[in-house]
Amino acid sequence: MVLIWVFRLAVLVLGPAVGYFQSTQRLKGILAGLLISLVVLGIEISLVQVPLAQMVLGIMGAVLGIFLGGLLDVVVQQLGQSGLMEFWGNFSLLVKILLAYLGLVLVVKKYPELDSVDQKLLGAWAKQRGERLLVMDSSSLIDGRILDVLKTKFLTEATLIAARAVLDELQRLADDADNQKRTRGRRGLDILAKIQEENLLPLRILDMDYPEVKETDLKLLRLTQELKAKLVTTDYNLYKVSNIHGVEVLNINDLALALKPVVLPGEALSIYLVKDGREKDQAVGYLDDGTMVVVENARGLIGKKVDVQVASILQTSAGKMVFTRLRNGQERHPANP
Repeated sequence: MVLIWVFRLAVLVLGPAVGYFQSTQRLKGILAGLLISLVVLGIEISLVQVPLAQMVLGIMGAVLGIFLGGLLDVVVQQLGQSGLMEFWGNFSLLVKILLAYLGLVLVVKKYPELDSVDQKLLGAWAKQRGERLLVMDSSSLIDGRILDVLKTKFLTEATLIAARAVLDELQRLADDADNQKRTRGRRGLDILAKIQEENLLPLRILDMDYPEVKETDLKLLRLTQELKAKLVTTDYNLYKVSNIHGVEVLNINDLALALKPVVLPGEALSIYLVKDGREKDQAVGYLDDGTMVVVENARGLIGKKVDVQVASILQTSAGKMVFTRLRNGQERHPANP
C-alpha cells in the first residue's frame, strides 16, 4: 500500500515537471502537467474500486463502440451522398468517441444484470441436461456433513450453487468477535473450499443479489425459486419457510434420520434363528429389512423364535450387523456329541 502512494506522489511530481520542460517553460506548462497527473490519478483511484471482470467487459464495450463507428464509415462511403460525407468527415471522430463511451458505460451499468442472465442460462442448461441445481445455505456448510455425502457419490448429475449472500454471511461470522461464531464461520468457509478443491461436483458461485430483500434466507429462497433448484440446509426454520414458499428442500438432518440404525443398543427384539453363526455357540437371524442379527450362546435354539437384547451394532460399507444376547434365561448350548 505504501508503494502505491510512492508511485502516486511520483506522478504528481513528474506531471508538472514534464509539462514545464517539454511543453513550455512557463506556469501554463506546470499547470497543464499537474492537471493531467490529477486526471490520471483520479481515474486510477476510481478503477481500484471496480471489479476486474467489470473493467474487462467495459473495455470490450468501448471497443465494440469503436468497431460500430468503423462500420458507419463504410456505410457513409457506400451511400456516397456529398452532404452526409461532409458531415461525417467533420464529426466522425466525435461520433466514434461517443459510441465508445456508450459501449463502456452501458456495459458497466448493466454489469450487475449479467448475473441475472447467467442465472437464467444456468437454470435452462441444467434443465436441458437433466441436471439438478442444489443451492447450499450457510447452515449446511457449517454443519459439514454435506462434504461426506458428496464423497459417497450418492449425489450425481448435479451442480452446487453457493450464493454471494451466503459467502458474505460466513465471512461476517468468521470475522465476529465471538469465538463460537468465528469458529462456525471459518468451518463453513473451509468446507466450501474443500468441496471446490476436491471437485466432487461442479460448484458455481453466483453474485446475484436482491437489494430489496434484507434477509439472507429470503434471498436464498428467491434464488432457488428462480433457478428451479433445490435448497440444501440443516436449518429447521428455513426448512419450514421453504415448504410454505413451495421450495423443495434437501434437509441433511432428514437424511441422517433416515440412515440411523433401526435398532439401538439395549433395545429388546424377537428374532427367528435360522442358522449357525461363524463363532462358537452363535446363532443367526434376520430383521425384516435383511439386517443380520447375531445371537450369542444360542446355537441350540436354531429354528425357534427368541427374545434378545441388542449389545452392539457394527456398520460397514458392506452393510450392518447387530450383535445381541439372549434374555429371560433362554441361554442354551448345543448338546455334546
